[in-house]
Amino acid sequence: MVLMGVLELAHPVVHALLVVEYMLILLDLLELDCQYGLWLQLVVVFHSISGPSQSAAFGVGEASFISLAAPFIDDNAPVTQKTAWLAIFYMCIPTGYAVGYVYGGLVGTHLNWRFAFWMEAIVMLPFAILGFIMKPLQLKGFAPAESKKSPINVETAVPEVQVLMLDEYTEAFNVKGSAKSIKEEFSHMFSKMKCAPINLNQFSRFLKDMKALLVEKVYVVNVLGYCAYNFVIGAYSYWGPKAGKNIYNMSDADMIFGGITIVCGILGTLAGGYVLDFMNSTISNAFKLLSVTTFVGAIFCFTAFCFKSMYAFLAVFSVGELLVFATQAPVNYICLHCVKPSLRPISMAISTVSIHIFGDVPSSPLVGVLQDRVNNWRETALILTSILFPAAGIWFIGIFLHSVDRFNEDSEGQVTEVDRSNTTPLLPEVAETRYSSA
Repeated sequence: MVLMGVLELAHPVVHALLVVEYMLILLDLLELDCQYGLWLQLVVVFHSISGPSQSAAFGVGEASFISLAAPFIDDNAPVTQKTAWLAIFYMCIPTGYAVGYVYGGLVGTHLNWRFAFWMEAIVMLPFAILGFIMKPLQLKGFAPAESKKSPINVETAVPEVQVLMLDEYTEAFNVKGSAKSIKEEFSHMFSKMKCAPINLNQFSRFLKDMKALLVEKVYVVNVLGYCAYNFVIGAYSYWGPKAGKNIYNMSDADMIFGGITIVCGILGTLAGGYVLDFMNSTISNAFKLLSVTTFVGAIFCFTAFCFKSMYAFLAVFSVGELLVFATQAPVNYICLHCVKPSLRPISMAISTVSIHIFGDVPSSPLVGVLQDRVNNWRETALILTSILFPAAGIWFIGIFLHSVDRFNEDSEGQVTEVDRSNTTPLLPEVAETRYSSA
């Protein structure tokens, strides 16, 4: 049991290792992250066919996508439907897990298990191509990619000037061959010169943003509750079918749990988003919805495992999951709106890292250790489910915290029209194209 739980560690651990990638998001490399995120997922799916490292490697693509998708939706959704739009997006996550149960069971039964990954890679191919050709994301709080302006200093200004002078020299005298190789050599040398100060600035910026997150009490309380919640959900997703098979002698536990998760995941996640919009989307109301739905859902899930009848268990457990999944939109709404716009990508990133490192990463092996000790799946399931009550309590505390919706706060990274007009691009042909299009 313990070894099976440890295998589940690889994927979420990669999210922690990818904090460096989240630093790049903050440093205005959104277009690179957008273009390569989906492509990495495709590469990883193909790589997964050759060994057990697929779970770890898949986190490379998922990490960038999760950090950018929610802020993008938050920017473009109507004001009165922001949580509903987030709910539709997060509905796809439990639905995907559930479809994976069914899909894996069917393909694994009738074909070799490797075919499941090959087919997934083929389906992902159009999205990977789209990631390369689509227009880079423009998020609120970040300067447009084409109008970004770096502060001039000795280390960066001199190399750029020398490269431009060399360009003019080669163009004026039509020098080819040796001059071109010299220009490339100079460019390579100057790019190395610029690496040290840029990396130092990146690291200091990252530390500054992390400090801003950690001193935000609303954010910390929200993520702590989310970690406790994900501890249970992660163990459910991994051990649920096995527990159901042992407690209630389910013949097709994967199909049954997959079906319940599909229906309850879709309905519960959508309901949570629409209810919060109906209540008026505020951080305080989001905490109220989180605490109530998690507490009542925990009661239903806990009671379900007390029944000896499989049909009674399925009916009551379905209601519990319906309520528990209603948390997805509100919890992420808080992560997006309790920080200023420029911090939203790293807010989502650190939230994702935290719920894995402190949530479903330890839950799978710890539940395996607990089951090995008690040797009773019903007792193990009841102990696991009881952790939802502390999660509800943590979110309940958030109701009484002073919260401010920072979505409309001006960001220091925002660029005005005057700044945009004063920005001089390094490539003259880019400037000519821009002015002619204007």
